[in-house]
Amino acid sequence: MKQLAILIMLSLVAVSCGTKIPYTTAIRDEFSLDSEEKLRQVQFYTSHTIILNQVNKQSSELTTQNGALVSSSSSQSESVVIPAGTRCIFESFGDAGQLNVRFETGDQRYIPFVTKTDGAAVRRFYLDADWAASGGPRIKYGGNEFKVDLTRGAPRAVHLLIVKKKLERTKRKERVVRGIKV
Repeated sequence: MKQLAILIMLSLVAVSCGTKIPYTTAIRDEFSLDSEEKLRQVQFYTSHTIILNQVNKQSSELTTQNGALVSSSSSQSESVVIPAGTRCIFESFGDAGQLNVRFETGDQRYIPFVTKTDGAAVRRFYLDADWAASGGPRIKYGGNEFKVDLTRGAPRAVHLLIVKKKLERTKRKERVVRGIKV
């Protein structure tokens, strides 16, 4: 009896929680999410890990007063890791219809997502990077240009997720009729 009660409780908890599904054009149309104010109320998530790398190298060669040649170089690197399932919010629409989503506060710290034009009626919103850039795919984040790390994760498959819950309320009324006597 206890096992049955535990099983019922677990199934109720599982049913009451929402499930993460891809944010698609069909979801956008179903819930009329076409304005900025409506999209700002939606909690988005990432489907895969996004890793952005930036390396700034500076080098110079000069000659000292003694005639010695000096070669100096310095480099500074920064990595931004956005794990799968990270929460993000809608920031704005891009110039070409992208959804710019924000993962943290700060100036220009958002990443664009766009639907791929493959002719399907239901399209997901994927990470929008310059995939054809020389030296690897690039993206602007925080006012700087970052290279998208292709060796770890699956950046081409990164898309937006939302939580969708299904609520069903049933009101049931039951009574027992005893009948009437003559």
